[in-house]
Amino acid sequence: MGEFVKAADTNEIAPGQARLVVVKGKEIALFNVDGTYFALANACTHEEGPLAEGEVEGHEVTCPWHGAKFDIRTGEVLCDPAYEAVARFNVRVTGSDIEVEI
Repeated sequence: MGEFVKAADTNEIAPGQARLVVVKGKEIALFNVDGTYFALANACTHEEGPLAEGEVEGHEVTCPWHGAKFDIRTGEVLCDPAYEAVARFNVRVTGSDIEVEI
């Protein structure tokens, strides 16, 4: 089990948006879905496209490079060309701090 580390403030990510953060040397895409925060590794498992720059629709993010889709809640693949899930990180909110478990 890792430790929770502050990654951002809640006011830095609007609902339906994503933001790239670097926590302990790891690039992480933070997502705000209707006030609930989720964290995935930023690199798509197809060709490492930047998921933080992808289109967010509900609980799905589409990789901006080749269109692979992932479930923001679980990291599971929803659409080709990716075939492997992306790493997911536990998230908690303490006050206005978004913390990611690394």
